[in-house]
Amino acid sequence: MRSQRTQNRIPFSEPQHLHVEGSARQASNFGKHVLNRSKLENYLNQNACKALDRCIRKNISISNELADQIASAMKAWAISLGATHYTHWFQPLSGATAEKQDSFFDLDFKGNLIEKFEGVQLVQQQPDVSFAPSGGARNTFEGRGYTLWDPTSPPFIYDDALCIPTLFVSFTGESLDYKTPLLKSLKVLDEAATEVCKYFDKNVAKVQATLGWEQEFFLIDASIALTRPDLILTGRTLLGHAPAKGKHLGKHYFGAIPNRVLTFLKDLEQACFHLGIPIKTRHNELAPSQFELTPVFEEANLSIDHNSLLMDLMSKLATKHHFMVIFHEKPFANINGSGKHNNWSLATNTGLNLLSPSKTPMGNLQFLTFFINTIAAVLKHEALVSAATISASNDLRLGSNEAPPSFISIFIGKELTKVLEELENVSKGKLSPQEKTDLKLNVIGKIPEILLDNTDQTRTSPIAFTGNKFEYRAVGANTHCAKPITVLNSAVAEQLLDFKETVDVLVNEKNMKKDDAIFNVLRDMIKHIKNILNEGDEKSTKKTEKKASKHNQRSVPDLLSAYTSDSSIALFEKLEIFTQKELLERYAIDLNDYVQTLQIESRALGDIARNHIIPTSIKYQNIIIENIRGLKEIYGDQFKTFGQEQLTILEEISAHITEINKSVNAMIGAREKSADWEDVYKKALVYSKEIMPFLEQIRTHCDALELTIDDEIWPLAKYRELLFIR
Repeated sequence: MRSQRTQNRIPFSEPQHLHVEGSARQASNFGKHVLNRSKLENYLNQNACKALDRCIRKNISISNELADQIASAMKAWAISLGATHYTHWFQPLSGATAEKQDSFFDLDFKGNLIEKFEGVQLVQQQPDVSFAPSGGARNTFEGRGYTLWDPTSPPFIYDDALCIPTLFVSFTGESLDYKTPLLKSLKVLDEAATEVCKYFDKNVAKVQATLGWEQEFFLIDASIALTRPDLILTGRTLLGHAPAKGKHLGKHYFGAIPNRVLTFLKDLEQACFHLGIPIKTRHNELAPSQFELTPVFEEANLSIDHNSLLMDLMSKLATKHHFMVIFHEKPFANINGSGKHNNWSLATNTGLNLLSPSKTPMGNLQFLTFFINTIAAVLKHEALVSAATISASNDLRLGSNEAPPSFISIFIGKELTKVLEELENVSKGKLSPQEKTDLKLNVIGKIPEILLDNTDQTRTSPIAFTGNKFEYRAVGANTHCAKPITVLNSAVAEQLLDFKETVDVLVNEKNMKKDDAIFNVLRDMIKHIKNILNEGDEKSTKKTEKKASKHNQRSVPDLLSAYTSDSSIALFEKLEIFTQKELLERYAIDLNDYVQTLQIESRALGDIARNHIIPTSIKYQNIIIENIRGLKEIYGDQFKTFGQEQLTILEEISAHITEINKSVNAMIGAREKSADWEDVYKKALVYSKEIMPFLEQIRTHCDALELTIDDEIWPLAKYRELLFIR
């Protein structure tokens, strides 16, 4: 007999498409709802297009006249596709997207209905977002946050609204979003990388960071998920025993996609197609009901916008398909969690991937220059690189099952390690012609051949070099991509600036040839970056274990403090990406998010334990008590022989109830105690060290009761019901 909690599951029916007409994926329809440059040219004259290009290229303000022309073009295009509203679409520090939609329609001075959207509405808006996270950048009663148009990311139509990607800043100019610092980091990285590229190719005028994310997620039947208040309130299950079958046998991984899921994914990809999100791959992930989507690589700013839009779109379409989509990094205990690997690289305006080996020795020297400098940058700021991925949710994932640890190491492969070792042994100073020839032909020239299969199959490193990109694996599924990518961009930009300065000194003051200077600087860098490399061998394992022992002693609040270290402040202030005040504000937001996440989880678990688990346990006890009475009537003096197991079960249930109630009371007491702390760091420590352990203690007893109590009266859907899509 099927449990009552799953009988009312909504039957699946074909949903209405979201902005999709038909099923044919024609190339002409890609980006149908995106106002790209070629479409904009149909609405603007040539002079206006050139003026816009100049403003974007030189990062200068757009004139009022030009803004009016562009606004008129956007309005005409949007209305032609049925849009009725416009909005500044931005990405505040809550991690979600935000918008305030206004109608195109207005009244003129005679009261007649008109369509209105002018340059002033395009360039800037003042949404009432006084409660958006600011970390103290402004008073909560001040709604004076400003959204400013980002002309580098194209507008799009979503749910009958023209969405204009924008920045979000405070009245005093502090960034209140993820996009503002991201754009600053992209700009400074472009400038630093372009200057280094000129050592090898004078034609390089621009370098862009590129990004390809891998979005993992769970799909759960919505009606079954509704029986789990913990899943609804927190995004994860706070209790629940692992199913008999999880990732075992590996049949789900890359297996046939379930029909119901495939229908959802087809609908999703068609909507993505029209929104210009270039989804390339879909497949089953390792855990049951876990899946992954990956796109074609794009310029980082656009790629990050697309990831945020995709997550919105997935949640909306999942509802239409009677699914609940879960982005939490660890929604199910003892089941693989979800990451969002960020594949990062650098591309030039000449079409070259700077992290891809070349067919020429000089091209490979350029590759090694950017390859080694990236590793050195991560090593210098490894605590910051780690902090950019840490959260209450991702902390549950990192270091468990298949996920990498939270401390940073980099996998590059044994063959590339050998190349670095040979470079390290290059004699110091000027190289003889023979040494330079041997180095270029026998070491550098062979790099493409050795990188044919360079993958960390065990996937144990938080960052890995995978042939032509660095794969930032520690990033969680629910993490905003801009957060870790801004850190990586900034660290690499600083390193490239330092590298160029050192090389120039050797060339200009030591009279070294350019190649000799580059070899010397790279050789010295290799000696230092060994500490962060992890190749999975015995030596690396010992080094990693020692690092893990020290790292694991630090709490999440302590790890987050890397944002406010002297080196981090110096990095961001030097590059003019964050002020010290902005860093302190973001640190405060991260700590507050951590506290509130654990606060909600502890409240939810306490309520479920007392309102669901304990009453159900007592109900089952009463059933056992009646059974025991019946056995005593039948067996009399022989009851101990035939009824001892029932007594044991009764006592075990009582013991679990006692421990649950004691732990919930103690947890509430610790939570009340934390309210006395005004310092958010001290409050976060209380939650980390005193409250979080109660979550595990209470869960242990609840899960034991789940295995004991009659399935027919257990009030919550179990893992075996949640995780296997029917």
